[in-house]
Amino acid sequence: MTRLRRVRAVALKECREILRDRVYLLLAFALPLTLMLVFGHGMSQEVERVGLAVLDEDRSPTSRGYIDHFARTHHFRIVGALRSAAEIEPLLATGRARVLLRIAPGYERDLLRGGSVEVQFVIDGTFTAPARTLRGYVEAINAAASAELRAGALAKLGGIAPERALALIHPIQLQVRYLYNEEVRSIWTIAPSLLMLILLMVPPLLMAVSVVREKETGSIYNVRCSALTRGEFMAGKLLPSLLVSALNAAVLWLAAVAYFDVPFKGSAGLLAGGTALYLLGTTALGLLISLLVRSQQAAIIIATITASIIAIQFSGLFAPVDSMTGANRAIALALPASHYREIVVGAFLKRSALQDLGLEFAALAAFAALMLGLAYLSFHKRTAS
Repeated sequence: MTRLRRVRAVALKECREILRDRVYLLLAFALPLTLMLVFGHGMSQEVERVGLAVLDEDRSPTSRGYIDHFARTHHFRIVGALRSAAEIEPLLATGRARVLLRIAPGYERDLLRGGSVEVQFVIDGTFTAPARTLRGYVEAINAAASAELRAGALAKLGGIAPERALALIHPIQLQVRYLYNEEVRSIWTIAPSLLMLILLMVPPLLMAVSVVREKETGSIYNVRCSALTRGEFMAGKLLPSLLVSALNAAVLWLAAVAYFDVPFKGSAGLLAGGTALYLLGTTALGLLISLLVRSQQAAIIIATITASIIAIQFSGLFAPVDSMTGANRAIALALPASHYREIVVGAFLKRSALQDLGLEFAALAAFAALMLGLAYLSFHKRTAS
């Protein structure tokens, strides 16, 4: 009971410090949600309603029908009809249009004669990944327009229905289904992954700042001279930070579901259990950092850089862990970010059960135990004089 009272006293003192520190409150409650909104919008890979400029030098019903194939999709929006080739470069340079469609004179005449025609697309290649996506859209829509023209010609020649002609042209119908992310929306994957990223950045930062602040003010020496044990001090410092981080996790989950409209298909209990282990490990990491440095600036820099490297390079956020090889794969599996990301994505999209994520929970528990052990060994109540 005495130990519990000591832990409670340290935790209450820490809560009072948190409530009095406006900077800490801002970091604790405004920073996570701000990062969620900024990263959620900034990292989205959706390519929709891209500006499409058209230079139709044929100006025929057939050419307008071809253009209409692109206007009907949600991938493109027509931003203007150009009068000459001289207008192409300025329009693409300003960014008003990212794709140009140019149809040469004689388009309809050559098609009616049974020949082939060429259309030109100019795509802004400043951003390589969206440019490749746009090329895929262009090729798919062009293939559909070409198939419709061939089916119409075959229907006239053979005196058959256009649907039958289309079936003759494409005897094999391709059906593709997407599992888990049925609408293939990047935000459905990004928003859950941001829980992994933000809960790796903010809790260590808050914990590190909290302990180093006591070093800078000298109040840490009161602890060193008191009857508090290392374990009691650590528990009293960790509990308020874990509570703040748990509230942030709930807010981030709500932002993903309510603001970014990400479906939550799995178990809330499973996600809560994985989040608790993850927060324990990341908060203990912050405690370890705080025990090794002497200034808040150093603690902030080390905590931020460490979290950024782990979350970006070794979490599977941008490249699947399964595709990594050698040392990179070993490091990713040793760190908690990749395992927690599997839990979050599994809970949101895959309806994963505990037996599916047993290794991930074990890895998070091992990491938390390691960080707590290292922090315990790094805290000394007596300093060399």
